[in-house]
Amino acid sequence: MQSHATFPIKNINTHLTEIKDYFKIAVSVDCVIFGFDGNVLKVLLIKSDLAQYKNKWSLLGDIVRPDEELDNAAYRVLRERTGLDNVYMEQVHTFGALNRHPAGRVITVAYYSLVNIHHVQLKVSDFGLHWHAVKDIKQMAFDHKLILDTCVKRLQDRIIEHPVGFNLLPKKFSLRELQNLYEAILGVKFDRRNFRKKFLSLGLIEDVNEVENDVKHRPAKLYRFNEKALLLKNTRFVHVNGNG
Repeated sequence: MQSHATFPIKNINTHLTEIKDYFKIAVSVDCVIFGFDGNVLKVLLIKSDLAQYKNKWSLLGDIVRPDEELDNAAYRVLRERTGLDNVYMEQVHTFGALNRHPAGRVITVAYYSLVNIHHVQLKVSDFGLHWHAVKDIKQMAFDHKLILDTCVKRLQDRIIEHPVGFNLLPKKFSLRELQNLYEAILGVKFDRRNFRKKFLSLGLIEDVNEVENDVKHRPAKLYRFNEKALLLKNTRFVHVNGNG
């Protein structure tokens, strides 16, 4: 075994002339864009154009430009593909397996974003963009299934601590839609009465004195998110036990 004395570890902060030797590694961002159609949690995917991943779907991403911050690169991908700005986005994890990309060494930083699915203006390419039910996705190109699973877990952890799920709903929504959202993300069933009682008691939502329009069932009351509830950061308000 060779010692560090034989192969000294150089600090690029003190060996700036050797920085070019490290530029063979590319950095990218991959965006897990979540949407909710009222019943199912979905993710926006694009068909891979690489032969080895024929007929497989991949996340939306791009190489980070030399003059671009990581977060700005992720927002650029989101804006170019959905037409949306000012969207909730969170950096999740870095993936850097040696052989994760066939083109060479590519380290990617994963983000997830939460969008109102009805506001998305898809920028369709030759390979097309489509919404897919998260629960139905089995295989993906690259290591994107691992990235997707990691972001789903982060969203599940996040939504029981902080009301980020409202980013997936229309501004006015019914309690049924709200419960459907939490059940779709967490993969559990809540008692209808207990779930509604809990949210109403927490002050997270407020009645807008309107009801649903153009529905076949009895019109339900509509609510909106109480933005003052953002002060409830780090407050656990959903018990994932199926009892609401």
